[in-house]
Amino acid sequence: QVQLVESGGGSVQAGGSLKLSCAASGRTVSSYTMGWFRQAPGKEREFVATISRSTNTYSADSVKGRFTISRDNAKNMVYLQMNSLKAEDTAVYYCAASVRVGITTGQTRYDYWGQGTQVTVSS
Repeated sequence: QVQLVESGGGSVQAGGSLKLSCAASGRTVSSYTMGWFRQAPGKEREFVATISRSTNTYSADSVKGRFTISRDNAKNMVYLQMNSLKAEDTAVYYCAASVRVGITTGQTRYDYWGQGTQVTVSS
């Protein structure tokens, strides 16, 4: 079982950047497909990006070209670099781990979740 803790959220103006971090403990992130999800006020949680054990990545169309997911297995960390932020990126961002192999976008396919970190983008 893995425990996940997100950090790096905050408030930023539109066009700015933030880098979210997800620290894992209990087991190494190399054992999992990792993902980032977000939930905006009044909306359902949605997929943002995922990275497989072999470091293949896939992102939602809404963030493609602006957000980059990466992992550092040696540090047991997963990151989400967010550039060119927009007001509509405002949400609580969650890190998640899946025991499934390969690109995984469905949140029901993720087994472990962090508690989230708030990102607020002002226009």
